[in-house]
Amino acid sequence: MFWVLFLVLAIAAAGFSCGRLCLASVAAARPVPLTDRERSLSCYEAAFLAGGPDRVADLTLVSMHRARRLLLAHTGWATVVDPEGRDDLERSVLTAIGPGGQERIAAIRSGAAAADAVHALAERLAAAGLAVPDAIRSGVGTSVRAVRGATLFIAALAVTALLMPGETGTGRGEMAAWFALPLVLTLGCLAIARVEIRPHTRWASPDGQRLLGGLDPEGDPLTAVAVRGIRAVDDPQLRSALAGGRFAHRGQ
Repeated sequence: MFWVLFLVLAIAAAGFSCGRLCLASVAAARPVPLTDRERSLSCYEAAFLAGGPDRVADLTLVSMHRARRLLLAHTGWATVVDPEGRDDLERSVLTAIGPGGQERIAAIRSGAAAADAVHALAERLAAAGLAVPDAIRSGVGTSVRAVRGATLFIAALAVTALLMPGETGTGRGEMAAWFALPLVLTLGCLAIARVEIRPHTRWASPDGQRLLGGLDPEGDPLTAVAVRGIRAVDDPQLRSALAGGRFAHRGQ
């Protein structure tokens, strides 16, 4: 009957991980009051709500390139033309490039996305009820990963118990049925999370998504980049430069 100990561990893992996910879901579902229902979104705000910090960095690079203050080459390198940034986000890009005046787009995107200016933008949007707070988004993601880990742990315990020699008094089928209970619980939680919790892992809250839906990407090239990402860039060479930088960043 040593397999019963494995079953207890499986039930504990399922209960703890699923309970944690339920608590994270409740926190994510708690509405954040919208402080200004008549407000509109700037391009930077729309970029964050649509694609997060990386989208903000991409938009800043495109904006500076279009204003001829930054040259983005199709080789994946950026060169400073005007070293004076017009706002905190542009200054964060220049800081990421460094005093040499040249840097790979992948490194610039990474540095600018992690800059204080983007964090401040995220905090303002979260305080306004337009963005999902980072703590909630990361909490949900961590809880989902915990349930996935528990599922694998339960499966491993079940296989080990079924393969253990010398177990008597209980048939293999009955043992499998007992282990199926916590396994069904975790798999069911993952299925529900995929449908019900996914909106809370996006950058924009429901109110933020509503404002995003009211934007017209066709009316302004920068708005199109903010909402749709680099695929909305109409210049093939600029799109190639940004896409190459993103590929290099992912490959690091």
